[in-house]
This record gives sequence, C-alpha cells and structure tokens, in this order.
Amino acid sequence: MDAHFLFLLLIGFLAGLMDAAVGGGGLLQIPALFNTFPAAAPASVLGVNKFASVCGTFTAGVQFVRKIRVPWQMLLPAALLAYIFSYIGAGLTSHIPVHYMKPAMLVVMAVMFVYTFFKKSLGQVVRSSSLTRKEYALGLFFGALIGFYDGIFGPGTGSLLAFVFVRFFSFDFITATASSKVINITTNLAALSFFIPNGHMVWAWALPLAMANLCGSIFGTHLAIKGGTRFLRYGFMMLLLLLIGKFGWDVMRVYLTVV
Repeated sequence: MDAHFLFLLLIGFLAGLMDAAVGGGGLLQIPALFNTFPAAAPASVLGVNKFASVCGTFTAGVQFVRKIRVPWQMLLPAALLAYIFSYIGAGLTSHIPVHYMKPAMLVVMAVMFVYTFFKKSLGQVVRSSSLTRKEYALGLFFGALIGFYDGIFGPGTGSLLAFVFVRFFSFDFITATASSKVINITTNLAALSFFIPNGHMVWAWALPLAMANLCGSIFGTHLAIKGGTRFLRYGFMMLLLLLIGKFGWDVMRVYLTVV
C-alpha cells in the first residue's frame, strides 16, 4: 500500500467525520480520489466514492436514530421517492446539461447561508408538535426533488436536506441532520444500484476507503450529538461557505475559459 493510497484513506476518514457531523464529505473525498487515480474512468471513481459514502452515512444514520427521535412515518415514504427519483436522475445525466446547475446551486447555497446567518433562532428549538398533513405532503415532494438532484448532480445534498427540515418543518439541527441521513442513505443506494451492475466499481479501492469513511463517521456522529444544535448551526454555515466557494470557483473557471 503506497503513500498516496494511505493519504486517500486519511482523507476518507476525515470525509466520513465531516459528512456525519455537518455533511459535505464528498468535497474532500472526490477530489482525493481523482488525484490518487488520475487515469481511472470517472464513473469508477464516482462509484467508489458512493460505496464508501453509503457505508459512512449508514453508520452515522444508525447512531443518530438510536439517540434522536425522527418522524419515520414521513421519512420512509419520502426516502422511497428519493430512491426512485435519484435512480431516474442518474439515468438522465447524459441527456441533461448539468453544468447549468452549478450557477443555480451557487445562488441557492448563498440564500441558505444568508437566511441561516440572520435567523439566529433557526434550528435551535426542539419541536414537540406532530407533523401536519401539509408537512407530510411537503416531505414527499422534497424527497422526490432532492433525490432527483442527488442522482443527476449531487454536491450539497445533505445541506439541502438539513435546511429543508429546519426551515420547512421547524426541526432543530440535530433532528434535521438525523433525518437527512435516512434520505441520504437511500439516494446513495440508488446511485450504487446503477454503478455496481454496470461495472463501475473497483473493490480494491472501495472496501478500504469504506472502512476509513465508516470509522470517521463514528467520531463525526459523536461530535455532532455532543456539540448540540449550536455546534451544528455553525458547522452548517461553514459547510455552506465551502460549497459556495467550490461552486463559485467552478463557475468562474468556466467563465474565464470561455472568455
């Protein structure tokens, strides 16, 4: 095992920790995979990333739901729709110009950051009332919508889910994070149901990276639960800044190339 692969495993651990605590582990893991295996097919790299991610996300999700009460009656059908629409989105990636999504997501992330920054009470109070019928319907709608986004594009899915649960369902950040893991698991499984049967998987890379991701997620979940809603609010805003920076740089690079 060479130094480059050992460094990738370290990044996998940190990505699992980051993803479990606040989301966005792919920001670390995907570039590290492409740098470690520059000659590999992009689909294989993405398949390895999804396999490692789903192992970490599943581990984090199990830890969260054991300690945090989540609305299963809304989450399970929403997760099913997310799975279906994520698979549909993955199948449409070659037909839809996804490069238009980066400028759109840059705007969405900026709005989310500004809203969270100025609304200090957002996600700080634990909800005690039951979900309404309208909220159940909203859960199904957002499950399908964000599932489709994750299948066709992907970056920032966890942040979108957490924001939706906090803003539209008045969840605190810990409940929102726990709930987002349930949806994220199914969207990752949908992507794997495309990558694995089509041969886009290198198990010699995927299995060690998945173990590193899993170990990181254990620490990340503990950090999130111990830190509480205030920690998650600040972590969420830092993640949004990272996403804004990434999307902004990608959009600027395309613009400079065209000019």
